[in-house]
Amino acid sequence: MFIFPFDFTFILLIPALILAFYAQGKVRNTYTALSKKKAKAGLLGYEIGQRLVAMLGLDLGIEEIPGALTDHYDPRKEVLRLSQAVARGDSIADYSIVAHEVGHALQKRDRYPAFNLRSVLVPAASLGSQLAFPLFFIGLIFYLPTLMDIGIIFFSLAVLFQLVTLPVEYNASSRAYAVLAQTGLIQEEEKPAVKKMLNAAALTYVAATAMAALQLLRLVLLRGARD
Repeated sequence: MFIFPFDFTFILLIPALILAFYAQGKVRNTYTALSKKKAKAGLLGYEIGQRLVAMLGLDLGIEEIPGALTDHYDPRKEVLRLSQAVARGDSIADYSIVAHEVGHALQKRDRYPAFNLRSVLVPAASLGSQLAFPLFFIGLIFYLPTLMDIGIIFFSLAVLFQLVTLPVEYNASSRAYAVLAQTGLIQEEEKPAVKKMLNAAALTYVAATAMAALQLLRLVLLRGARD
């Protein structure tokens, strides 16, 4: 019998935790380093967003929001939200982040299958991540196998969401690199730095997926131990 929270299954999460800390540190360090390198285009992140939106023919609003690296694209309201540092920054790092979010808008416009699937999964994944652990561990403590199974099913939806998110994010980065290069907003010598920033950001999604998958495996092992 395994007693929560002191059970051997926590060992499974150690690799994912290490990867998560590494990924977070890498994206912060990469952004800090590249934010010191001013882009030759001489535009602010907000202006780059405006240029890309106009060049690509997107009907997309742009807003500045507080926080660090809180940048995101809201497909429901068709708004590109940029953190203050990125919106007012003029570095390769800022350009890369803006273009990545524009890449998501292109995915919606082009009906990219993985993006559409992720949008459909959002409500189920959100509900699943909120209910999975309470249901599972109530079932574990009171030995209610059905409740544990429901918890696992709910969490599986969250894992599926993470798995679908991976290709969505990598594709958005690929689109970001392409549009920056094709529109001439970055020079040839700036391209490696753009790739470096985009790759560092993508690693955080790899870490999140690994954590979710190992957490699901942990729940399955705990469930099996109660049989």
